[in-house]
Amino acid sequence: MTTINKVKQIHEDFKQSIWLDFIDRDIMRSGNLQKLIDEDGVRGVTSNPAIFEQAISSSSDYDTDILSNITVTSDPEEIFYKLAVRDIQNAADLFEPLYNEQVNGADGYVSLEVSPLYALDERKTTEQARALWLEVDRKNVMIKIPGTRPCLKSITTAISEGININVTLIFGLKQYEAVAFAYIEGLEQRLAAGQEITRVASVASFFLSRIDLLVDPILEEKNLPELKGQVAISSAKAAFALYQRIFSSSRWQVLADSGAKPQRLLWASTGNKNPAYRDTRYIEELIGPGTVNTVPLSTLEAFRDHGQLQAGLENNPEKAIRNLERLAQEGIEMEEIALQLEQEGIEKFKAPYQKLLLSITDKIMP
Repeated sequence: MTTINKVKQIHEDFKQSIWLDFIDRDIMRSGNLQKLIDEDGVRGVTSNPAIFEQAISSSSDYDTDILSNITVTSDPEEIFYKLAVRDIQNAADLFEPLYNEQVNGADGYVSLEVSPLYALDERKTTEQARALWLEVDRKNVMIKIPGTRPCLKSITTAISEGININVTLIFGLKQYEAVAFAYIEGLEQRLAAGQEITRVASVASFFLSRIDLLVDPILEEKNLPELKGQVAISSAKAAFALYQRIFSSSRWQVLADSGAKPQRLLWASTGNKNPAYRDTRYIEELIGPGTVNTVPLSTLEAFRDHGQLQAGLENNPEKAIRNLERLAQEGIEMEEIALQLEQEGIEKFKAPYQKLLLSITDKIMP
């Protein structure tokens, strides 16, 4: 009797793509990443400063490359990106057959993030996005740009130049809407310039578990226990409804007629941070068509073991809207919450990034 792989069934049965929120050299060298592609149906990879900090600081896998780069530069940031680009290239090569399954490259993407130190700097973000895109030189890479207000123009510029973008650090509905329209504007500019738009791809990464982590104590204080653990899921369902409206509009149809692909919603921060909740809840409750869920390895393994296959994303959207309306009635302003989470998210990425640079500095010091 053949055992059903629950992770693989998510895409086969529900048309949602599972990407892995992890990368290091060992997982590629050992063949484990290829195994995840073959057996679990993993369809992409995302990375961030914290993931690279863990990979580089906690192992000797990168030491030889770090030392070999000293002859070229002593700048730890330059050295880091040389290491990261090599990893991203190798991962992208593993996923290229999957990218080529469909002409438009629906999946098979590997994401590399611009420096979190530039999260509020449009010019530096745009310049680094261009540089990384050229350096990685893979059609199935996405450059991660934060969805901060200053970087919305960076998103539009990058898309207009044909750079695939993973927009990160999205926590609120207004922020998500602005990101979606930044993508559309970039495509419109590109089309107006007479350039093709069929192979430009983007995802909008909506962060989940951090929302509940911040809001749950507020709900406790306001004696609203029935909403605990519901806010992130409700926000995601509301974002999906917004996605459906935006990408079925007449404005979007003009681009679709020229071959444009919608900017898919990607569920991020899906590792559960509250032991009171199921460790697979941010997968189970948000399985739905045309979306992506990027999951930590431990969460993927948990879902493979005991996850529940269910079409949760489109289930009871009215309840999600009522939950968000109730929060507003109780004076809980989700846009303020989203801004706070964005600011905290920037700092949460800055800290491991700076730790990473110090680690590289220590390795190159005589």
